[in-house]
Amino acid sequence: MEARIDKIKQQLQSQGYKLTPQREATVRVLLENEEDHLSAEDVFMLVKDKAPEIGLATVYRTLELLSELHVVEKLNFGDGVARYDLRTDSSKHHHHHLICVQCGTMDEIKEDWLGPLEERLEREFGFTVLDHRLDFQGICKRCREKNDNAKSTE
Repeated sequence: MEARIDKIKQQLQSQGYKLTPQREATVRVLLENEEDHLSAEDVFMLVKDKAPEIGLATVYRTLELLSELHVVEKLNFGDGVARYDLRTDSSKHHHHHLICVQCGTMDEIKEDWLGPLEERLEREFGFTVLDHRLDFQGICKRCREKNDNAKSTE
């Protein structure tokens, strides 16, 4: 975790920002809950446990700054709540999501399946893709199985 915090600190410094204690507390919460797609309020509640003096506005400002600097990805899954996801060093682009419209679960696709499409866009349109995100909305396997089981007992 410390290595990732140092990398984020360098990213901030390269853009003229400091990793203040408030920003570090926010980053630590994001790192500790990396799989959870936390909202700003979720981050705030977890940060408040560690640093009670930090206010909600500070957390919002920190998340917006981290989003502008591409340290985190700001996501909207259609439910009106912005969620934040740390970007990883290992991938050129952000990962993709499978979003269940029934139960709200989000599964991640870590592989970048759009590389060939990006190459085609460059070749055919002269368009250089800097980033992309792909979200699929549907019904997850768990909900489908529940629905199938409910139908078979009727």
